[in-house]
Amino acid sequence: MSEQRPLRIIHCFRSPVGGIFRHVRDLVIEHSKAGHEVGILCDSSTGGDYEDALFDDIRPYLALGLTRVPIRRSVSLSDIGVLWDAYKKIKSLRPDVLHGHGAKGGVLARLAGSALRVNRYCVARLYTAHGGSLHYSRSSLLGQFVLRMERLQEYFTDALVFICEYERETYTKRVGRPRTQTRLIYNGISERDFELIPTRSDAVHFIYVGMLRDLKGPDLFVDAFAKTERLIGRPLSALMIGDGPDRDRYREMMIERGLGKRIGMLPAMRVQQAFAMSQNLVVPSRAEAMPYIVLEGLGAGKTIIATRVGGIPEALGKDSGALVAPDNADDLARVMADAIRIPEWHDKTMPPIEQVRSVFSATVMANEVLELYRDLIRRPAAGAAKAAS
Repeated sequence: MSEQRPLRIIHCFRSPVGGIFRHVRDLVIEHSKAGHEVGILCDSSTGGDYEDALFDDIRPYLALGLTRVPIRRSVSLSDIGVLWDAYKKIKSLRPDVLHGHGAKGGVLARLAGSALRVNRYCVARLYTAHGGSLHYSRSSLLGQFVLRMERLQEYFTDALVFICEYERETYTKRVGRPRTQTRLIYNGISERDFELIPTRSDAVHFIYVGMLRDLKGPDLFVDAFAKTERLIGRPLSALMIGDGPDRDRYREMMIERGLGKRIGMLPAMRVQQAFAMSQNLVVPSRAEAMPYIVLEGLGAGKTIIATRVGGIPEALGKDSGALVAPDNADDLARVMADAIRIPEWHDKTMPPIEQVRSVFSATVMANEVLELYRDLIRRPAAGAAKAAS
């Protein structure tokens, strides 16, 4: 096969929200511009108007179309029917590459790809966890089941792609040393994201941007904001921007603590709009892989205050003064206060933009992913042998 032949690539994932969706959109755009035919298969029951608008943005790049089927978050008997429907659709598209993202996407891509292999199709099967199942602990029965399933699926995997060194180390620790090919390819943001976004004249002191659920730490943001006010000695202002299952609970938390007028809440929006509302972006997550919000904030010239979890230290620098202890509102408040009261704190703590661009660029990411696709398709037999070794 000529290396110049366009590839037919399908990305499988469950929920079209958050970092996985962003990751796939960037790969779709970059690979489509390079002349490849790309499609998406994802859940039909999640997402809203905001996500529909994002799909509209990338439709011109989806030569293999957008397929949406009902994919439940938890394991259920309905998954059997979904797998069969997804397989039939995937087979009709005759892909060269099936790339699964997240636990459910990984199952779909690898099982469908293996079924195609049985029918003598030459297709590469890849999996990127994006955190997901790697957040589970081996100390629980559910965690043991999930992590053992990850191990089992290595036999149907031609390559594991890790989006940060932390994710690779976590996989080895919780699942085991990989028995198939692996590649470390950092998340990257597009060139349009490397544009400084000035703050509005009515900007607030801090913003939180992301899913409204406890794993991402909105409750820590509220606690730390109140403590920061006490450290500074005056009222401050903040915004929580995003949607999620716990939105009402966080609103009640703010009202109970008398912060309802100083912390506003807005629905999910494009990050460029959100970043204009403050210079200081707080990322209080309890667990992460390599969150796009950190990379986007750096590209926009924002000051990032984040917990020392996942791959965040790989982006900010392992010794960055902007990193705080996870699940610790006191430490978070200390750094939030420093960001306001110490002159030039941003310049002292944030990595240079060019340094960020050289490592976390969507072009670099897409080229490295494409190189891996090519390598696997050139040597399908070798990839299968490694998976079975």
